[in-house]
Amino acid sequence: MTMAPARPTGAAHQAQPQPELSPGRTRLGAYPWAMAAAITVAVCGAALSLNGVLRGWNWFWPAMTTVLAVGFTLAALRSLRAQPLLVTAGGFLALGAVLTLTFFRSSSLLWVVPTGATLPELDRLVRRASETVLSETAPVAPNAGIVLVVCAVLGLAVILVDALAVPLAMPAASGTGLLALLVVPAMIKPQSVGVWSFVATAAGYLLILGCSQWFAPDGRLQGGSARSPGLVRRAALTGAVALASALVLPLAIPGFDRGSFPQGSRLNPWGAATGLNPMITLGNSLRAPDGSGRITYATTSPTPLYLRSVTVDNFDGDSWGPDDRNASRVPLDGRIDPGYAVLADEQVRLVTAIDAGSFTSPYLPVPYAPEAVRGLGGQWTWDPATLSIKGTDTSTRRQEYLVTSAVPKLSSALLAQSTGQARGIPDVFTRIPGNVPDIVKTTAQTVAGAAATPFQKAMAMQRYLRSSEFTYSLQSPVQGGYDGNGLSVLADFLQQKSGYCIHYASAMAVMARLEGIPSRIAVGYAPGRLTGATVTVAGQGPLPEYEADARDAHAWPELYFQGLGWVPFEPTPSRGVVPDYATEASVQSVPDALGNNDGLIPDTAPVPTPTPSTTAQAVPGAGSSSTGSGTELMPWLLGAAAVAGLALLAATPHLVRAGTRSRRLRPKRPEQAVPLAWSEIRDLGTDYGLAPADSETPRAYSSRFRGALLGGQDGMDRDAHQAVASLTAAFEHYRYGRPSGGISESAGSSLSAGTSRGTGVRVDTAVADISAGVAAVEAALRANATLPRRLAAAWLPPSVTRRLGLLFRLPFRAAARAIRAAAHPLTLHSRRETTGGPATTGWPGKRHADDGGRRVGRR
Repeated sequence: MTMAPARPTGAAHQAQPQPELSPGRTRLGAYPWAMAAAITVAVCGAALSLNGVLRGWNWFWPAMTTVLAVGFTLAALRSLRAQPLLVTAGGFLALGAVLTLTFFRSSSLLWVVPTGATLPELDRLVRRASETVLSETAPVAPNAGIVLVVCAVLGLAVILVDALAVPLAMPAASGTGLLALLVVPAMIKPQSVGVWSFVATAAGYLLILGCSQWFAPDGRLQGGSARSPGLVRRAALTGAVALASALVLPLAIPGFDRGSFPQGSRLNPWGAATGLNPMITLGNSLRAPDGSGRITYATTSPTPLYLRSVTVDNFDGDSWGPDDRNASRVPLDGRIDPGYAVLADEQVRLVTAIDAGSFTSPYLPVPYAPEAVRGLGGQWTWDPATLSIKGTDTSTRRQEYLVTSAVPKLSSALLAQSTGQARGIPDVFTRIPGNVPDIVKTTAQTVAGAAATPFQKAMAMQRYLRSSEFTYSLQSPVQGGYDGNGLSVLADFLQQKSGYCIHYASAMAVMARLEGIPSRIAVGYAPGRLTGATVTVAGQGPLPEYEADARDAHAWPELYFQGLGWVPFEPTPSRGVVPDYATEASVQSVPDALGNNDGLIPDTAPVPTPTPSTTAQAVPGAGSSSTGSGTELMPWLLGAAAVAGLALLAATPHLVRAGTRSRRLRPKRPEQAVPLAWSEIRDLGTDYGLAPADSETPRAYSSRFRGALLGGQDGMDRDAHQAVASLTAAFEHYRYGRPSGGISESAGSSLSAGTSRGTGVRVDTAVADISAGVAAVEAALRANATLPRRLAAAWLPPSVTRRLGLLFRLPFRAAARAIRAAAHPLTLHSRRETTGGPATTGWPGKRHADDGGRRVGRR
């Protein structure tokens, strides 16, 4: 009786991969935890770039806690061999739990389970975050709403990066999630993402790639390549190319700022963005070297006008924010009523024709106070408390409209007579936070405390802020770290005495409230420049045309005087025009050069004078070429960037497939050449429409492969037939034969078991023979396939896309199994009783394949 030889147990077989098995089924080890640590480092590194968008570092600890909780929850579930869909679902649950624990502990169950009382709190914080984004300038105070949004985004980024790196097996593509985190600070902060954030993010990304190679839970990617010097050389080469590109590309592409990457050199697509974009701060609009968001208008006013877009009136100490009052807004289909009595004897009525051009905002820029607006497209509403006009389903872009406005004819004498206490004004305009710094209180008391009337107090505050003690600067707040509008920022501003309009307007508005005067901040455009053209308005004749752009973006305070309404002031030195009723000799003596101390306002665009004809002679035709090139160039750049991004996304399957093939055909351990090449043959068959069955033996699949995909036995096809046959025999010997310690001779190699430990010449020759055979098979497949099949195999290979499809099919398969189990609860038990053993559904073929494979190997 002859006994079949025992299955070999040599070292070569212990290291053999099992491509048919699911990734990581037999050995996970430290892989989930190492990958979670790498993702955490990468995401936390990207989060560092938000310093400067958010003020201080108090926000970073809840953000880091969120990242750690989500990342290591995913690792724990993966180490328990949970299904990929369950791992991702667990990440979402962990994110919800840690956000509840951090922000909604008082209204939750057991501190981590949201309840019905959590939803109103969530809505409040989301609205708070929205208001912060709408109105604040970076760096914003890290209030609970904006920190909640940051933590949620970072947690979602962890889930996205993890999904790309592990279940989808595309670790290189995980960089897209990290890049998305870096985009916002790169666009908003003048310092861009910063060096340390970039270094930390890059280090985390390299750790993700390293973990995917070092541990390689998918057998098809194993082979020791991660431990070889070749990977280090490739990484060094890739890093050198990336660094060179980062240094060279800013010189070749318009729109990059000066400075070295990653600090200061970034393409800002909002450079030609229009209007006071909520995400791009007022300071950044002013820092734009060329104007954008150009608006032109013609008016019956003898002087250029302030165009007011939105009113910022809600102040809680951390920030000023708008209150849209959506519940009380009125459709814009009739007369706009200010809602309070105006006791002035004379009203100044103006007609203004406005062309918003490329200015894009939901808020309509109009002179204050509007009585009627005609010619608008879309649905618009107005707020009775502030008279701000907002679009419901449209924006200001390309709108042309006619505004009738009326304000009382004010004088210093008339304002001095308004000494009564303000009545009928909502509390939001008088509210004082409880955390006002001492320097703000002391300054308000020192500057205006001795004044007898509200007007005298207002003039004292304006006189102080426009005095020679203060300088206008766009860069000082950035360099000093107080570029915002909260109380802590206001305290720094009053100490440094340097800033721009948002700081001056905020200072005067807060000090006015401390002195009992209702206040708010208007945001819009300061008076612009004459273009030299005229516009004919029905019933008015030709009127001089003015223009304003992003460099004229401005904020100014409005104070309420009983019987006269809301009165604007101009505390910002050298910006805008001081109203006649608030003009003093001491204010006029401030040098005009202060407004140009940053070199951002061209000398050809002087501050407008009260006489339109003088301005027209000084700047003839200034509006004709102010921003045309930037406005025309940026859409092309954005379009090119979008096309490049879509092309990269479309090429991702091709790149992943090419990288996998390259690793397989250049193994770092020669004993892995045969199994990796066989995995490549299986994927080639899948890409060209002949996927292997789970229960199919290598010999059966080889026969079907050659019969269905390859042509005859002449020339190139004959070489491909021979290569597949040789590789099949080599793989059967590798899987089921005696251990040889090297590459099988049946693969066309003369390498024997003993020579694999000697000279490497014959090893290299054998590996080259196998690679050449696979290349011949691929060439024959392309030659015998139709054009659509060739294109699909090259750019949308099923061997790559089926992984994504499997991930999405998992929930449906689980649901189908649950339905079958519910419909036939006794089926599984009956099969076990019938067969006298374990259930055999789906497995007999697999056992037959394994048995058949072993029998082939023993012959």
